[in-house]
Amino acid sequence: MGSTGSAYDNALAETINGLYKTEVIHRRAPWKTKAAVELATLEWVSWFNHQRLLESIGDIPPAEAEERYYRQPAAPTAEPVLLLTKQPP
Repeated sequence: MGSTGSAYDNALAETINGLYKTEVIHRRAPWKTKAAVELATLEWVSWFNHQRLLESIGDIPPAEAEERYYRQPAAPTAEPVLLLTKQPP
């Protein structure tokens, strides 16, 4: 995976932007006001995160998957091990 600001990040952003433009901007055009675009954007983002079912994560919305992830108990940490390189005299 690339680092922050890499081509992989840009490709993901371009994919989401294209999806948004196709599903919201072009489908509902022409827009009468900037406020109408802003409201439609907020509605789409809410749907995208809270209602859209994503097959790859079990046909649940992304927000639900995130909530389940953070409800999991933290993995237990191992006790630190003291390693001695020489035997004491």
